[in-house]
Amino acid sequence: MTTTRTGVAVIGTGTMGSAIMWRLSERGIPAVGLEQFTPGHDRGSGHGESRIFRTAYHEDPAYVPMLRAALRGWRELGEQTGEPVLTMTGGLSIGPSSGVIVGGSLEAARVHDLTQEILDPAEFGTRFPTQRLRGGDTAIWENDAGVIRPELAITGAARRASELGASVRPESRVLGIEDGPRNTVLVRLDHEVIRADHVVVAAGAWIPGLLPAAHLPLTVERKILAWFPAEDPTQFGPDRFPVFLRDSPEGTWYGFPTMDGKTVKIALHLGGRETDPDELDRVVHDEDTAPLRDLVRHYLPGLSSHPVRAAVCMYTNTPDGHFIIGNPPAYRNVTVVSACSGHGFKFAPVIGEIAADLSCGSTPEFPLELFDVNRFSD
Repeated sequence: MTTTRTGVAVIGTGTMGSAIMWRLSERGIPAVGLEQFTPGHDRGSGHGESRIFRTAYHEDPAYVPMLRAALRGWRELGEQTGEPVLTMTGGLSIGPSSGVIVGGSLEAARVHDLTQEILDPAEFGTRFPTQRLRGGDTAIWENDAGVIRPELAITGAARRASELGASVRPESRVLGIEDGPRNTVLVRLDHEVIRADHVVVAAGAWIPGLLPAAHLPLTVERKILAWFPAEDPTQFGPDRFPVFLRDSPEGTWYGFPTMDGKTVKIALHLGGRETDPDELDRVVHDEDTAPLRDLVRHYLPGLSSHPVRAAVCMYTNTPDGHFIIGNPPAYRNVTVVSACSGHGFKFAPVIGEIAADLSCGSTPEFPLELFDVNRFSD
C-alpha cells in the first residue's frame, strides 16, 4: 500500500470538483482529484449537452451576487480553454404572476436592481412564435442568461487544473475517509492512501456513502432529458430561441435552443423516482418521456412530439432545495460541497473559489449561512 502526500484531495471531479481543482491549482496549492469514472462522464449529474445560466434567481435573491461572480468565472474558463463553454441567449421565465418562478424572479431583480422586461402576450407572440403562452401566463425576459456546455466545462476545468500542476486521477474510487496523523486526513483507495491536509467531497449523489457519520438528509432523484426534432431548426437557434423556465399545470420545466442544429432539449424540473446512484435505471422507457411529449404538443409549436433521443441523470436533493457547503462536525478538515438540488451547475466557478478558500482556512467572499451543513441537525 503506497501513500501519497498532498495539500488538498478533491473527491469527485465532476461539476463542482473540476472547478475546485481548477481554482486550487490557480493558487498553486498541491491538489489531487479522485474520480471514480472519468471527468465529463455521463454517470452522474454533469452531462446532457446543456445547462441553463440565469441571474434573476427565483430560488432566493441571496444567490444573485454568487451568480454575477459565476458569470465572470465561466467567461474566464472559456478564455483559458478556448472552448465555447458559455453562450449567452437571454432567458425567459414564464408562469402565473403569483407563482414561484415569475414572482421569485421579479423579487430577485428588485433586490439586486437587475434589468428585466415583462412582455405582453402580443409582443411575446411576435418575438417568440415557437413558444405558446397559457391564458394568465406572465413572461419575463432577462439578458443575462444563456447555455453552459457541461461536458466542455468539466473536461476543460479538469484539463486546466492539470496544466497548472494538479493531479487528476480517473478510475479512482474512494473506499473511505478517516483522520490521519498530525491533523491530516486519509483517503483510502484500493492500493493507495492519499494523505491530505484537507479533503473536499464533491461527489454528488455518492456523498452519503462517503460521509456516513455526517447523517446528511439527502435524496437522489432519477431525471429524464429528451431531445425533440425541430421542423425548422433555424427557428430554434440560440439567436431566436432562448433558454426558458416555465411554471405550468403539468409542472416546472425548462428547455434550450438547439445545440446540434437539429433538436431541442427539454426536461421536467420536479418529479422523479428516488434512487440509489449505483442502482440507477439508465434505460429510458416510453412512460418516462410521455409527460415531455405532452408539453411539446401543448406549448412548443414547431417541434415534433416524438423525441429522437433521451438520457437519464440525477438530482441530489436537500430538504429545502439549497446547497450544502461546509464542514460536517463528524469529520476533521473535510469540506462537503454539493447536493445542489438540480440547480447548481451554473455556480461551479464561484463554488470552486469558495471551496478553495475553505481548504486554505480563508474566509469566502460570500456568506454561507444559507448553505450551512449543520442546518438539518436536531
